[in-house]
Amino acid sequence: MNKQSAMAKKEKLDFDDFIIKEGMKFSLSDYPTEVKKKVIDKEQGELLIQKDVEELSSLQDVLYADRRHAVLIIIQAMDAAGKDGTIKHIMSGVNPEGVQVTSFKSPTITELDHDYFWRHYIALPGKGEIGIFNRSHYENVLITKVHPEFILNEKHAGINSVDDINKSFWETRYKQICRFEKNLVENDTTVLKFFLHVSKDEQKKRFLDRIDDPTKNWKFSTADLKERAYWDAYQLAYVEAIRNTSTKDAPWFIIPADEKWYSRYIVGKIICNELKKLNLEYPGISDNEREALLKAKEALLNEK
Repeated sequence: MNKQSAMAKKEKLDFDDFIIKEGMKFSLSDYPTEVKKKVIDKEQGELLIQKDVEELSSLQDVLYADRRHAVLIIIQAMDAAGKDGTIKHIMSGVNPEGVQVTSFKSPTITELDHDYFWRHYIALPGKGEIGIFNRSHYENVLITKVHPEFILNEKHAGINSVDDINKSFWETRYKQICRFEKNLVENDTTVLKFFLHVSKDEQKKRFLDRIDDPTKNWKFSTADLKERAYWDAYQLAYVEAIRNTSTKDAPWFIIPADEKWYSRYIVGKIICNELKKLNLEYPGISDNEREALLKAKEALLNEK
């Protein structure tokens, strides 16, 4: 048994430790941002991450050829939680032709003229593809929940001031999101939703690192510091969003994110596990197609 196989046998993740089941009541304080007792260390974990990257590459190759399923990966988190790094590391071995990453920023005027799902609809993966949303439609119940004045930019009929945005408004949004994702699942899209759970102290360390390291200055914005002041409000918004939109077919996973290598390891494991459930296979060919292949082979071998 090689070193990777031995470690994989030793480290058995229980995905139930991270999943939020439908209707489940929880608090983010119930979920650690750092797992203290792990049976693998960072060096071992990075070897296992590479193993998962290779497995994901193989699974994606079959997914792309199979063309019966699509996969949508949604990654949400507080600033500096490691969204970009997670995508970069986990997807480092896949074929770019079958993967598209979309990072959603503040909506444009054109996007605001449509319903808030519009810009997400047009970025959805097709059959055989993996789509990754770096932030997503959930911003419409996260940043807008913390800053409800942003809702006014959407020009909803009947909403003339922040006072018109009540509890019923948010409940309707959660139901809309569940319907949106249910429609995707019923049309052969696997929806995987990850919340990278980082601590406030760790975010502070990463912000300071971005300020002190000239190669990371570009990653820091004063707006990040402004939003940090709303930390508690965002934590509550995430709990409410996750609790109201984690369903049997499109559940949320809360991933401890204070240690980047470990969060990447968990995310990679979950993605590979979910893709294997699809029972992917390379397309078969008919007897006539097989005969044509053999004739083509014969012609090639007989070339002079």
